[in-house]
Amino acid sequence: MSTERDSFLTNGMRRTATWLCVLLALSGAGWIVRDLAVAGQGADLWRHWSGADLRPGGHTVWATSALDPLLVLGALGAAAAVRRRAPAPAVAAGALCSLAAGLVLLRLPVLWTTAAAPLPGPDGGLLTWARATVAAQLVAAAVLCAVAAGAVRRRGRPGRPGGRRADALPEVASSAYGVVHTVPYGAGPGPAGRPYKGPAVLAGLLLGAAGLALTAHEAHHWVRLGGEAYGRRLTGGTGAVRALLEPPAEWQTAVLALLALAGAAAAFRRAAWARPAAAGAGALLTVHGAVTLALALRAGQFGRLAVVPGGVQLGLAAAALAAAAGPVVLLAAARPGLPPPAADPDELRAYGSAPGEARPPHAPPPPSTLPPGW
Repeated sequence: MSTERDSFLTNGMRRTATWLCVLLALSGAGWIVRDLAVAGQGADLWRHWSGADLRPGGHTVWATSALDPLLVLGALGAAAAVRRRAPAPAVAAGALCSLAAGLVLLRLPVLWTTAAAPLPGPDGGLLTWARATVAAQLVAAAVLCAVAAGAVRRRGRPGRPGGRRADALPEVASSAYGVVHTVPYGAGPGPAGRPYKGPAVLAGLLLGAAGLALTAHEAHHWVRLGGEAYGRRLTGGTGAVRALLEPPAEWQTAVLALLALAGAAAAFRRAAWARPAAAGAGALLTVHGAVTLALALRAGQFGRLAVVPGGVQLGLAAAALAAAAGPVVLLAAARPGLPPPAADPDELRAYGSAPGEARPPHAPPPPSTLPPGW
């Protein structure tokens, strides 16, 4: 019996995951609408997302960053993947896990950064709403992980109805006399939704290079600042947070490096969930690189690139690599994976049931005495 794992989403799992993804998207969209309402104009919010240091007006503060639109789109994409029953449930489970991992890693520091940054005046209540939103999103992410984990089971487990799925690869069948098994031409090995070798290798190389570049940048910061100072910057202890729902800059870079390396490992393994994982990491890398380059351009660092410190040069190189690799990874992840095995009427052929029926090639002759029920 095969021990390869497959994913199976029941109707209850699909409904639960879909509604949670929709609620996550609505919660993120609500904070974006709030920032649009307090901004002087829509372009101010866009400039804030691209790294400009400005306030929306008065004594209020921003709540969102450039990551929030990505999380909203990621939640909607995961909901669409769950509701779409083809090509493979493993892709939907991977989308749920990728969304949950991104939410947990990027939202977790908000719980203590908002607790350490009291806001005076009318914005004092925003901290409570921000913490409540993040706590609800973390709970939803945990439920999504449980749904995705519950969808993974061993195929063909005895004693359970529906042990074999129609979209699962056929196992080695028991030999039967008079039955010829044919293998479809060009059938690729692996579960449905598994990426092809070319796009998987390309995505793995780009994600690995971007992840290593971001890791090198953070390692340089750790060596230059020291462990204690870098730890305060990593956890947001310095209070340098530009928006309520935005993680600290070092934390965000470290999370992106971790997600990129994890996506690269999944792509090299050609796992069925590698495509949504690579797509999420590619989108985050694209936005991170674009925002970092836009901020450097606004600060005039490209005009004096030869005289800026080595850490700044390393950060700009990592951002440029992330901005260039992210769209290519998105295109590679958007390529369809292996299709589910189609039912072939010639896959199992029995002969001898009708008089004068021709014997298929390479098939043994029927017995002289036919068994009952032949």
